[in-house]
Amino acid sequence: MDVKKILCGDEYNFLRDDVRLGKNIAYLTVAGSIAYGTNNADSDVDLRGFAIEPIDSLLTDTAFEQVADDKTDTVIYGLRKFFKLCADCNPNVLDLLGTKDEHILHMSDAGRKVRDNAEIFLSKRAYKSFVGYATAQLRRLQNALAHDSYPQHEKNLHVLKSIRSMMTACRREYGLQNSAIDFDLSGDEIFVTISAEKIPLEKFLAMNSDLQTMLRNYAKLNNRNRKKDDNHLHKHAMHLIRLYLTGIDILAGRGIVTYREDDLPLLKKIRAGEIPFDDVFKLADECGEKISAAYKSSTLPDTPDVAKIHRLLLEIYRQHAVQA
Repeated sequence: MDVKKILCGDEYNFLRDDVRLGKNIAYLTVAGSIAYGTNNADSDVDLRGFAIEPIDSLLTDTAFEQVADDKTDTVIYGLRKFFKLCADCNPNVLDLLGTKDEHILHMSDAGRKVRDNAEIFLSKRAYKSFVGYATAQLRRLQNALAHDSYPQHEKNLHVLKSIRSMMTACRREYGLQNSAIDFDLSGDEIFVTISAEKIPLEKFLAMNSDLQTMLRNYAKLNNRNRKKDDNHLHKHAMHLIRLYLTGIDILAGRGIVTYREDDLPLLKKIRAGEIPFDDVFKLADECGEKISAAYKSSTLPDTPDVAKIHRLLLEIYRQHAVQA
């Protein structure tokens, strides 16, 4: 499939005609299954990238965060939002900086600078983000398989396991290792026990926000995925393992490996339904142990170098202003 030829189609005219995009697009790449190497004959073409916001929009605080076109499954982020998501180690956005060269459809000098400096965004935050995304993928898969016939107690056990996994990451993220925060299931209700020395209010609210978001997303995924067919469920299973493998690479210092060449035989078998879900769950447990070990031994900083990120952002804006 020649994606560059597809871009010539009328459905992609918005990339050229939208005043926020056009010459402001700095980076455009294939994303999704094609970028991972796990695509099949039915796979759609997903495009992602970022554009440098017009200077006047920055000065008036009306800069766009992203432009999305549902028809073509294309998302173009504004530069500031793109940097923020990368600094947060968002898996879906970091992947864009590790795609194969042949999958890059457009890259300006600014786009090249960001891609060449991808390492400044990498930190141990990758553990929380990749484990969080993988855990959500696991729970949605298990919940979808359970359907309505699954006992509420069993569903709560899945939720409890998700909460405990998230709290492990939160303790590291917010420095709460000395705080005893535990969750347990009694009957059909989950309870929380908190015993701690002083917890800064800001950290407590951040942790609480993460917990609420996880529970809301769990409920949404539960409702949405009950309608998924087996093909979609196998795809979810494949992405679950892929997320773990990509996160392990980052924490181990191997950078962003989007195209999973060495893992394709396994990932394609999972997507094709050739590996039973129970075996996928066992593999996910193994990957969970590996990513925890990678986190503990990682030489990445706890948080990204904000000063370097700001310098790169300012450099790109200055260059863009001169060229405008």
